[in-house]
Amino acid sequence: MTTPGFAVFATPIGPGAIAWNERGVVGVQLPEESETAARARMRKRFPGARELAPPTDVARAVAAVAALLAGEAIDLSFVVLDEERVEPFDRSVYAVARTIPPGATRTYGEIAKHLGDPRLARAVGRALARNPFPIVVPCHRILGAGAGLGGFSAPGGTKTKVRLLEIEGAATGRTPSLFGDD
Repeated sequence: MTTPGFAVFATPIGPGAIAWNERGVVGVQLPEESETAARARMRKRFPGARELAPPTDVARAVAAVAALLAGEAIDLSFVVLDEERVEPFDRSVYAVARTIPPGATRTYGEIAKHLGDPRLARAVGRALARNPFPIVVPCHRILGAGAGLGGFSAPGGTKTKVRLLEIEGAATGRTPSLFGDD
């Protein structure tokens, strides 16, 4: 893989970031508290990456992510991902997750059942915890069974997950644990 480029970009909830190479997007960073924090996280995730102006297809993805985070029901399935370093099972989970429209949710169990084995719900959760493309692969739209939100490995944990779902107008009827252990 060639050294990726990355860009920090503004969203209504803080600066996000995106990294790409010649095959597609290799990583997305959920909004951070500052551009400095977003930039530092991308440099840690992609050592040697250079901060560049994004090419046209990546700029289109950036605009769509910012619009989604502003509350527009944007479909991000057009974003080309480079999943070369993603395990096959994780790819299958991400493919199903990308079919969930803004404002809708599914459970880990529903994803597992869709993949052919309802016993894979925990494996689905682990795959989503490794998601290098949050928002584009909308792991925040996948919830635990019953009253649980499920986990969220992004900064802010389940509070961030709830905020993303609220922006999209998803009716979860769930609130995060005060202890962050949903």
